[in-house]
Amino acid sequence: MHEPSEYTKQVQASGEPQFRDIGVGPWAQEHPGEPRPDIPGSANYDPRYDTDLLDQGDRRNVLDRYRYWTVEAIRTDLDMHSRYPFEIAVENWTHDFNIGSAVRSANAFGAARVHIVGPHKWNRKGALMTELYQHVDYHPSIADLATSWRYRIAGEIAAEQARINARENRAALAHRPLTAGEQRSQEHSARRLETLAAAKIIALDIVPGAVPIERYRFPERCLLLFGAEGPGLSQAALDRADDVVYISQFGSVRSINAGAAAAVAMHSWVAQHAVIDGPGAASESGSSATVHR
Repeated sequence: MHEPSEYTKQVQASGEPQFRDIGVGPWAQEHPGEPRPDIPGSANYDPRYDTDLLDQGDRRNVLDRYRYWTVEAIRTDLDMHSRYPFEIAVENWTHDFNIGSAVRSANAFGAARVHIVGPHKWNRKGALMTELYQHVDYHPSIADLATSWRYRIAGEIAAEQARINARENRAALAHRPLTAGEQRSQEHSARRLETLAAAKIIALDIVPGAVPIERYRFPERCLLLFGAEGPGLSQAALDRADDVVYISQFGSVRSINAGAAAAVAMHSWVAQHAVIDGPGAASESGSSATVHR
């Protein structure tokens, strides 16, 4: 544990405010008498648990259901249950602190992947360690990012079409119609092909020709491009975008904080596509990582 700063000590000595504890203490303290879940062969053994966290407690900024879990276990669970099909990319030409904030928001809103364009080194302070739970890719240029993203979409289209063809061929070789299960699979594949065909690269910036985000219908599959604080997106990024969207503002400044803009855009996607089916309790997510079909 780190020694509290002098400022923190002064706040604590004042008696105000009283903050609630975040996280949990050591396993033996929180679960006295219960067997530890990190002992192989025990009835409640679970490989997702981290021995050091069980020993020392877990005060990380994670959901309660992830207490004591390893980083890898959390990332795997997010991949299985909590990722949405949009991705984000940020240009890193100015080593902007707000990149970290965008990565943190990407984790909060379930972005499938984060792309950093430019130097690998970026200010992680604003991410608050959430980059550990995200898939983060690096690209030397916007051209490389756009090409690789579109190539991946094309590959997914080809794979889905191949699955459709395989089902039809199996039925034809057996001289039989498609079964009810195969028909459902064909319908699912057809919907997925439609989604992939509509995939777009979307730039977020205030430039001539951009459309207001409040009137924009985000495609289910998309890559959102964000620029650095101040200069915004490069011309190369704007040239490679299918659409350019801006966030309506009503104050005296030209733009809002880049990290805030990323959060607004991601939540706009969530508001249009996510299925919110939970109670929205403060300790847990209230959403399900599925989209409207």
